[in-house]
Amino acid sequence: MKVRICLIGLLMVVLASTTAWAVEKADAQAAPRIVAPEPTYHFSPVVDGTTVEHDFVIENKGDAPLKISKVKTG
Repeated sequence: MKVRICLIGLLMVVLASTTAWAVEKADAQAAPRIVAPEPTYHFSPVVDGTTVEHDFVIENKGDAPLKISKVKTG
């Protein structure tokens, strides 16, 4: 009887640790995925000194937060 209880206890410990490992591994694989439907835009000729603007749509299609830290012009 004691052997059976010990084996059941050991099995429960192994299952609990395996489940925790699987959750950690799934979290480690989560990543953001940036998608820009229109990644470039070409302005028509403008007079020097004129301010021009264009809004880019950025989407996160991944399964983790997307953090944009630096934006530079081309």
